[in-house]
Parts: sequence; structure tokens; C-alpha cells
Amino acid sequence: MTKKQAIQLFEERKVRTVWDDQEEKWYFCVVDIVEALTDSVNPTDYIKKMKKRDPELAEGWGQIVTPLSVQTAGGKQRVNCATQQGIFRIIQSIPSPKAEPFKQWMAQVASQRLDQMQDPELSIEQAIVDYRRLGYSEAWINQRIKSIEVRKELTDEWKRTGVKEGLEYASLTDIITREWSGFTTKQYKHYKGLKKENLRDNMTNLEIALNILAEASATEISKDRDPIGFNAQTQVAREGGSVAKAARKQLESKLGRSVISKDKASDYLLPEKDESQQEDK
Repeated sequence: MTKKQAIQLFEERKVRTVWDDQEEKWYFCVVDIVEALTDSVNPTDYIKKMKKRDPELAEGWGQIVTPLSVQTAGGKQRVNCATQQGIFRIIQSIPSPKAEPFKQWMAQVASQRLDQMQDPELSIEQAIVDYRRLGYSEAWINQRIKSIEVRKELTDEWKRTGVKEGLEYASLTDIITREWSGFTTKQYKHYKGLKKENLRDNMTNLEIALNILAEASATEISKDRDPIGFNAQTQVAREGGSVAKAARKQLESKLGRSVISKDKASDYLLPEKDESQQEDK
């Protein structure tokens, strides 16, 4: 199944979530929910005691929770998550005045996601809110949102011409990136000192602009030539990337320096609070 991670906020508390495209369901990180509802300094220990208090919950725990890979302070790890129905069962064992507001919040989260699936503009609006919350500038956000639109148009074109999602999409992206920047995606991330972070979320305004030019060019060339399949699209990817490469080289000749930057988001954004709580696995 295709999963997409996101951080939701309940009363300023972070709740890590995973969206399952196939099931069309949110999975919520159990330890985050327990912490949000109980204000416990050790939610993992609270879960252990909760299961001792509620033998039925303990007995059905394996059916209620699903270990999923989510981001933690130590990198991605498998952490117990549960669907809305599973979380409702867990909440029954948590005496908290926040229980009812939390149920309403979960229902709202689910509703918003389904609305976004019907109206992509809502997803873009949510992305803008999230980027602002993280501290990105308005100029950068405008560029990033445009890059999302351009990327979507490119992947739609790939799909139309028979390119398969997954590895083939990644390979064509790598060709475009290498052509205009001189780096493969992996090399580019290494250059910026990134590990799990999203490369595009760590590009400068100028880098995003060049990447937009490369992908928009590849889209237009594809529409003009109508290549069928992955092999035919590899040449289109190179040519689209070469358009941005020419623009980059011309600009660099004027500036006398490279526009490929080591700058990344952590260099200019306020750091998020460290998630130091041990995960319930």
C-alpha cells in the first residue's frame, strides 16, 4: 500500500500520522495520542499500565495496532499506529477530559483528507499552512507550491505515455536532476548534508526555479513528441534537464559562482522541538 506521513496538530501537540491510499484511512501514532490526552512525561510507560488495567485491551492489542514506519528522533522506526476505530477503543481506557474533543478532531482530520482527494486545491492550501508553520518565507513557499503543480503535470504526462509509477518515475527524475544540476538525486542530497529529508524542501529559491524549468520543459517536449514508454521518455528527460542546465550555466557565467548551494532548510528555519520520548514498539 502507498503511505504518506504527516504531522497533525491537536491543541498544539504533534501527532504523527500515516495516510494509506489503498484503504483511504489515517493511521495515528498511538504513543503521540496517549501523550496528547494524558500529558504524561512517559507515554510508553502509561501504555503498559493502561494495558494492565484493561485486560481486554491487552488481549486485542495485536488486532488494534499496526507497526508502521514513522519518523522519530533516531530516524525512521516502526511504531505502533492505529486507525480511527482502533484509537476510539484505546481512548476508552484513558480517563481524560480531552477524549471527546480528540474524537471530534480525528473525525475532522479524516474529513479534510477526503475533501482534499476530491479537490486538490485543498491539499495545496494545507501545504502552504504547513510551510508557513515551519518558518519558510512567502517567496520560497510560492516557488515550492508552483514546483508541486509542475511536478504533478509532469507525472500526469508520464502516466499518459505509459511510464510506470515507482522505480521508473524515480529513474526519470534522477535523469532530469543530473542533467541540469550535475548531481543525481542521491548525490545532491549528500552535497546538502541531507539524509531522510525531502530534497525539494531543502532547495533555495533559485534551485527550485531551475528544477521547475527542467520539469516543465520535459513536460512540454513530451506533449509535443508523444513518446511511449519509459525508454522513450529517458531522452525527453535529458532534453528537459538540458534546458535548465543551459540557463544555469549562463547565470553562473554572469555571477562567477555556482548556483548549486549547500544551503538547506535547517540553516535558516527555526529547529523543531526534539522528540525525545522513547517510542512504544
